[in-house]
Amino acid sequence: MRIGIVSQWYRPEPAIITGDVADGLVARGHDVRVLTGFPNYPDGVVYPGFRQRWAERSHELGITLRRVPLYANHDGSGVRRMANYLSFAATSSVAAMRFLKDIDVVYVYLTPATVYAAPALLRMLRGIPAVIHVQDIWPESVTASSMAPQGAAGRLVDRTLHAMMHRIYRSASAVAVIAPSMRDLVVARGAAEDKVSTILNWTDESLFRPVDATAEDREEIGHRGRCTIMYAGAMGPFQNIEASVRAAASLNGEGEVDLVLAGSGIAEQAARDLAGDLEATNVRFLGRKPMTRMAALSSAADYQLVSLRDLPIFRGTIPSKLQAALSCGRPVIVSVPGDCAALVEDHGVGFACPPDDWRILAERFRQAAKLPADEHRQMADRARKVYQAQMSRQAGVDQLENLLIKAAVRRKGPS
Repeated sequence: MRIGIVSQWYRPEPAIITGDVADGLVARGHDVRVLTGFPNYPDGVVYPGFRQRWAERSHELGITLRRVPLYANHDGSGVRRMANYLSFAATSSVAAMRFLKDIDVVYVYLTPATVYAAPALLRMLRGIPAVIHVQDIWPESVTASSMAPQGAAGRLVDRTLHAMMHRIYRSASAVAVIAPSMRDLVVARGAAEDKVSTILNWTDESLFRPVDATAEDREEIGHRGRCTIMYAGAMGPFQNIEASVRAAASLNGEGEVDLVLAGSGIAEQAARDLAGDLEATNVRFLGRKPMTRMAALSSAADYQLVSLRDLPIFRGTIPSKLQAALSCGRPVIVSVPGDCAALVEDHGVGFACPPDDWRILAERFRQAAKLPADEHRQMADRARKVYQAQMSRQAGVDQLENLLIKAAVRRKGPS
């Protein structure tokens, strides 16, 4: 088939799903065209070596790639962030009319939701079906943010986005969601139940894989013979780093648990200040580390920590940190609502607790530290097996290809 992919994010940005889908579809014999923006995530600055221009087309690994200009920004301003989203919606819609005019079906990596502008136009003018891969829930992803307007303006934004999402879910030929509870939510908001499938995201398997940690790796994270719990990733308002620091600090006197944080973000300095105020000598900040080092550093720690605030938008999501940890064969401690905690508990790959309660999280830290070594090894083995069976790249692309084929066949009708 001729398959279009529309995504605001694409490699070399850290959005591995779209690149893996493109590669996987090419490997399965399809003609693949990708429509995306110029890389600028996560810093909001166009990457070195790229210059925004209109007629940017290239070929790589059997994929035809078209990049369109956008307003590059990813700071804390709601106005500038929306300009980023809407600029791509506008330029991709114009480019799609020629670049994707004769495709059979389009795969849409749906984050932000405004990326659906071009596929909606293709459907309306050319009858091209779209399979959307929902990565986050709108409007909550907007309205729960500190960037969202308040009062009457906020209520108007909420109503407008709810109506927009209803139309998107209804018009898509198929909907893939990344967690079971998200399926229920998108059905309640307009998607036909028989068109919605749960397909768990995977991680970058070239980076996150089982690795034997060396003495140098343990030294780099400051492992000193205690149960070492690592948080790796963005430190923003949703990750609730404060609760993790408080939980670790409360155990400082027991001498059994260390918390190390690798990454950066707008909440990092506040977390550093809090650790200092609490005199938490068992909390260490490593700063941002190269992605190529993360599998080894993760293996040097005993557990990986996954933390999010208790917000409705996160009850139907499974954070990408979970897949990365399980792919490396690392047990986890999760302080996340909904599906993520259920998956961890059901499969015995770590410890789970409700979010936003640092005292319960501290107790999970204590339980993890007391787990016998043989049970820890069994938990690590289960983590890797669960990833391979339920979250691998091959399993995900196979399921997405099946949805795309069905959508294209329905469009053409019986032969």
